[in-house]
Amino acid sequence: MSRKTQLGIDRCLADPPPTLRGAKFGLLMNQASVDGRLRYTCDALAERFPDQLVSLLSPQHGLWCEEQDNMIETPHSIYAPLKVPLYSLYSETRKPTNAMLADLDCLLIDLQDVGTRVYTFVWTVTHCLEACAEADIPVLLLDRPNPLGGSVVEGPLLDPAFSSFVGLASLPMRHGLTLGELAAFVNKHLQIGASLSVVPMSGWERDMYWPETGLAWIPPSPNMPRFETAMVYPGQVLLEGTNLSEGRGTTSPFEVLGAPFINQDMLNDNLTQLGLPGLVPRPIRFRPAFNKWHDRSCGGIALSISDNFSEVRSYAATLAVMSAVRDLWPEDFKLNPPPYEYETKKLPMDILTGGNQVSSRLAAGPLTQSDISDLAEIDHAAWIEATSEFLLYPVSRRR
Repeated sequence: MSRKTQLGIDRCLADPPPTLRGAKFGLLMNQASVDGRLRYTCDALAERFPDQLVSLLSPQHGLWCEEQDNMIETPHSIYAPLKVPLYSLYSETRKPTNAMLADLDCLLIDLQDVGTRVYTFVWTVTHCLEACAEADIPVLLLDRPNPLGGSVVEGPLLDPAFSSFVGLASLPMRHGLTLGELAAFVNKHLQIGASLSVVPMSGWERDMYWPETGLAWIPPSPNMPRFETAMVYPGQVLLEGTNLSEGRGTTSPFEVLGAPFINQDMLNDNLTQLGLPGLVPRPIRFRPAFNKWHDRSCGGIALSISDNFSEVRSYAATLAVMSAVRDLWPEDFKLNPPPYEYETKKLPMDILTGGNQVSSRLAAGPLTQSDISDLAEIDHAAWIEATSEFLLYPVSRRR
């Protein structure tokens, strides 16, 4: 496939913004931060701007995406090829300290988001905006595609009473924004006041899914191995708030789910009759190598995506999955207690969904189709209106 999308990093290298002229800068990135030639962003910037890159920062899972799951912290270290300090923002702190920002004229950000509110990268970016606003340091964000496109939104807005490190601003679960657009949104709506500039992409349009970009998929975290994983993640991430395996410890995280108490054929028959738009369930058994149900044989389903990506509504689909399991195995299905992502009081399900409606309704019994529609509802027009001033890319006229 010929390349269609030029990344923010490539545009920055070709036509450097004035902010970088002679500036000492830090860079927030991880292993998925590469340019169009698949060079790591730090190496490309160091070559283009000699002696100006003075430090690196990394989000959850670390620079190399080695750490699994939540609340597994990454130590600070040195990035050996450039001999610069590498500060972890998933350590004793999730916000850059004054020492980390010392002597910086600018902070660059180049992270690959996956289009889902609970993916913590955007909240790491938010904390960077806060720290840089306090230190009067400008932020330059190099934009990348939203793998899920920008035309579909899923899940209700987060209730601020349920804010956490998987949601610090009132967003829907699947938000339809690039990281550059999202950073501008939170900078204003959380009244952070950072000096933020975005280097936009060229050749990306709002209804483009990742395969249409012509870019290589590099896992931005250890359990996001494929674009298809990102497609189901807005719903399947809810399973982290339950005793169902979301497929961690398998080669298909979030694309498979199950537990030892599940009869895979019964669950598959139930979901096939119900219908999951854009998704095809398949009965399977699997044995996680780590995490939930470690080394136990689990019955469950695998989710495959139909030919039309635009049909997929994974949030509603996972609500249907949880309801089916709740209906078929009511004594076995459980919602997990805290802690989860540094929240020690609220249910993981509540901070994942951004409210307590899902946990309350599941506690009362299986969900009806009407329940699922209500719980997944989002006023798309209102969200577009709320974000319109931050949108950097058009809707394609091809379709």
